Amino acid sequence: MGWLDRPVHNGSGFGFVVGSRLPDRQGRTGVMTTPHGVIRTPAFIAVGTKATVKSLLPESVAELGAQAVLANAYHLYLQPGPEIVQAAGGLGAFMHWPGPTFTDSGGFQVMSLGVGFKKVLAMNTAGLQSDDVIAPGKNRLATVDDDGVTFKSHLDGSLHRFSPEISMGIQHQLGADIIFAFDECTTLMNTRGYQERSVVRTHEWAARCVAEHRRLTDERVGRPYQALFGVVQGAQYEDLRRQATRDLLTLGFDGFGIGGALEKENLGTIVRWVCEELPEHLPRHLLGISEPDDMFTAIENGTDTFDCVSPSRVARNGSLYTERGRINITNARFKRDFGPLDEDCDCHTCRHYTRAYVHHLFRAKEMLSATLATIHNERFVVRLVDRIRDSIDDGTFDEFRAHFLGRYYAARGGAPAPALLPGPANGGENP
Repeated sequence: MGWLDRPVHNGSGFGFVVGSRLPDRQGRTGVMTTPHGVIRTPAFIAVGTKATVKSLLPESVAELGAQAVLANAYHLYLQPGPEIVQAAGGLGAFMHWPGPTFTDSGGFQVMSLGVGFKKVLAMNTAGLQSDDVIAPGKNRLATVDDDGVTFKSHLDGSLHRFSPEISMGIQHQLGADIIFAFDECTTLMNTRGYQERSVVRTHEWAARCVAEHRRLTDERVGRPYQALFGVVQGAQYEDLRRQATRDLLTLGFDGFGIGGALEKENLGTIVRWVCEELPEHLPRHLLGISEPDDMFTAIENGTDTFDCVSPSRVARNGSLYTERGRINITNARFKRDFGPLDEDCDCHTCRHYTRAYVHHLFRAKEMLSATLATIHNERFVVRLVDRIRDSIDDGTFDEFRAHFLGRYYAARGGAPAPALLPGPANGGENP
């Protein structure tokens, strides 16, 4: 094992070791060690926004192969409150999840809810730039300054304040294995000048997060170490992304998140810029992506872990992933279809239920519809990333990508959908 592959914070219970590499690219496999278990990377991290993957038992999440769960500091701060989660023994104990856990900083939710765009910060910005961006018909719920953010709760309108120190305090109470520094998440509509100022602010907040994290860690006698990841911002600008990464490296983070609103066509390029600046022994987490082609692109360019709300969110609307593309199970053609949702899938739903039955559940507005659909979609993504990881190990990544995406997008002529990415999930499944 070379020096670049050494685990970080040896003896703390957290570490990362690189395995196989994609030739001439940033992609790799690896093993991340946490106090609550290991994560084989690349890995999809299931989003359990409010300490639950919506509609699923934690036991079901484990059964479908998820290695870790990411919860949302903003939402858990508002409800039930971090002190409740701490009293329960931390996030994992509170939700009866025995494996590794992540929490975000709350920065994405504060900003996205603040400007009214909810889950999506990436948008068509041609000819549109404003530093006072706000979604049409929405009222501003958050105001940022150099010390932190003042925001109104989306639940009851009450006023709250997040700062780097407050975010660290909340995440230490939640007790996840991997936590993120508080950052300012901008939109693609902000001007270049604002993006420059925001990168400086995010760096200053990161330094305060590190200091507070160290102080709180010293007080956590007898409790597992929490790994702190810095978050790289910089929008679509190469110089800002690269400089932000170099500057954050000086602060001593355990790993890094790649954040911010991203245009789909620039995803791989932005991830590559950041990963080229990072030493190999530091893990990289991409905060929020969407479609299968995005997953291949992110992994190829150096992403080790990523979270994504799309599988569970679209499942609740009857949109299901299959090897041959997405289907809407509510369509009339499935009323008498007694085959599995996807004949190539090994999930609990596909092994025990038919398209006709799940179609009926959605039409009847039965709660079980969301459960069976979410089990399938989450397993589909977990299994896809498992296969991508295996293809890197056995040297067949390019062949597998061509085969999989060729089938998945065949109905569209083999081309990915011209969609924009959701903003960083950060547990971003807002109400």
